[in-house]
Amino acid sequence: MKFTREEIEAAQRTVHAAMPPTPQYAWPLLSQRLGATVWAKHENHTPAGAFKIRGGLTYFETLAREQPGVRHAISATRGNHGQSVGFATRRHGLAATIVVPHGNSTEKNAAMRALGVTLVEHGDDFQAASEHAAALAERDGLHRVPSFHRELVRGVSTAYVEFFDALKDGTPPDVLFVPIGLGSGFAAAAAARAYCGVSTKLIGVVSAHATAYRDSFRAGKPVESPVTTRLADGMACRVPVPESVEVILREADDVVTVTDDEIAQAMRILFSDTHNVAEGAGAAALAAALQQQERWRGKTVGICVSGGNVDTGMFAGVLGGGAS
Repeated sequence: MKFTREEIEAAQRTVHAAMPPTPQYAWPLLSQRLGATVWAKHENHTPAGAFKIRGGLTYFETLAREQPGVRHAISATRGNHGQSVGFATRRHGLAATIVVPHGNSTEKNAAMRALGVTLVEHGDDFQAASEHAAALAERDGLHRVPSFHRELVRGVSTAYVEFFDALKDGTPPDVLFVPIGLGSGFAAAAAARAYCGVSTKLIGVVSAHATAYRDSFRAGKPVESPVTTRLADGMACRVPVPESVEVILREADDVVTVTDDEIAQAMRILFSDTHNVAEGAGAAALAAALQQQERWRGKTVGICVSGGNVDTGMFAGVLGGGAS
C-alpha cells in the first residue's frame, strides 16, 4: 500500500487540524528494564485515547469531498474504530451507527455514545458485529465504513511519520513493535517508514489468543483463527483482511504473539515506569519487546502505545496482579 508525498502531507494537514501530534518519549525506567533505548509513541494521548482517530479524520474528509450526499455512516468495532467514526462524523455533521458485539467494553460503549453515535449490540465477536453492520447498511442504504481501508491507513500513517521525524536527528529505531488488530496500524507504519526513508525493522504483534495474522504470516495467505483473548479486545480478530495480510507479508520482519498474562504484565510496567494507562492492545508492543529483549539489547527500540481505553474494573484487576 503506497502513498505519494502529497497524500501523506495532506493527511498530516487533516489530522493536525483536529489534534496536535502525540509525543514520543524515551522513558528511563523502560530503557533500564529492557537494556535498550526504548522510545514509546503515545497514541493513548489522542482526543479519543487511541490511534484510530487519525484514520477516521482522513476517511471522512475524503468522503465529504467525493461523496457529499452521504448523511449516515455505519461501521462495526470493539471500540476505538467506533470512537474514530463518531469523532469524525460529528465534525462533518453526519449521523453514525456503530455495531458492537455483546459484552463489549462498557466504557468504550459510553465513549461512543457520548460522541453521538447510535450503538447497536449484536453477536458474540467482532466478525458477527461486522457482518450485521453490512446487513444494516444494505437494508437501510447507509454508507458502510470498513475497518481496514486505504484512507484509514493514510490517516494513521501520520502517527508513525511523527515518530520517525522526531527521531531523524538522532538514532532511528532499529525495530518498531506494532500491535495488529485488523492491520491498519501496521500498514500505516510501513507507509511511514517508506515516506521517511528509514530502515527500521517492523515486527507485528498479535494476541496469542487471536492468532489469525500470525498464522496468515506463516502460511503466506489469509488464515482464520478463533478468538479467546480476555484482555486484548483491540486485537480480537478472527477473520483477517486479505489486503492487510499482503502488506504484512511484504513489510514485516516478523509477527509474534503475546499472551494475556504477558500483556497484563506490560500494562503494569507501563503504569509503574511511565504512569501511562494502556489497554490490552496498547501494551502489546511492550509485551513483545520484553519477550524479545535479548535480541535487541543495546539497540534502539520503538513501541506504539496504541490506546489507553481500558475499563476501570479490568485495569484495577490487572494492577492487582490478574490478567483480567
